[in-house]
Amino acid sequence: MGIDIDPKEGIWYWYHNVSECYYHIQITVKYRKALLAPEVEKMIKVTLSGFKERFAIDLHEVGFDQNHIHILCRFLPKYSGGQVVGLIKSQTASDIFKFIPSIKKDLRGGEFWTDGYYIGTISGKGSKAVIVNYIKNQGREKDLPQLRLFAI
Repeated sequence: MGIDIDPKEGIWYWYHNVSECYYHIQITVKYRKALLAPEVEKMIKVTLSGFKERFAIDLHEVGFDQNHIHILCRFLPKYSGGQVVGLIKSQTASDIFKFIPSIKKDLRGGEFWTDGYYIGTISGKGSKAVIVNYIKNQGREKDLPQLRLFAI
């Protein structure tokens, strides 16, 4: 399928793209209702377990609270963060409503997740300060000054 994943290095090679970016995603149950009981958690885990093969979205960790989940994942640069969050929400909600239909009584309007989400990037190369320093010194000998560095 054109995907070569090197788990030892944490780098994905996909055609002419190389990706080393991880994402922290947080999504919340509609109305912040505490509906993530063990049965619902299990359904979410089962649904997400096939994401790597189906969508090339690699889920490393999923953490549950009573009304929201945190996900550490990585995905190929062919997706936007919003697309990945949309896939996670739609696939999990669909399976929850299909296999645990009684949960609908706790939600108005037929939606399981809120419209919003949090997404943050995590790189294997380090923090923002490390990356800024790397850019400042890119391609320069130690004693040579950087031509110009400016924020866009």
